[in-house]
Amino acid sequence: MNLKLLLIAATLSAVSLGSGNVAAGGKAKIDRAAAEKIALARVPGGEVKEAELETEHGRLVWSFDIGQKTSPDITEVQVDANTGEVVAVETETPDDQAREDQDKKDDEDQKDDDEDHK
Repeated sequence: MNLKLLLIAATLSAVSLGSGNVAAGGKAKIDRAAAEKIALARVPGGEVKEAELETEHGRLVWSFDIGQKTSPDITEVQVDANTGEVVAVETETPDDQAREDQDKKDDEDQKDDDEDHK
């Protein structure tokens, strides 16, 4: 499995598992506005398309999907929510984005099926 797919799979797992950790008491020392400024410095001319506070690999991070008018790709920048350090930068092509969206939908459908069988 190539590294990009592994990172996408890890991100999806963390999104589905991590959001509960944030809700359970994760508190960011760095607010969204400050983290967004840090993330946008990594993608000149970029515009935030999506942002969320999540737990990645046990670390509370602000995750930003940043688009540029000059490219169909999305750059995901993760900023540590406690230190302000950029901990990950990944470029996602439209194909990567479509796979990620489908995986999220499949995960949601599976959760719905699991709850229906309780």
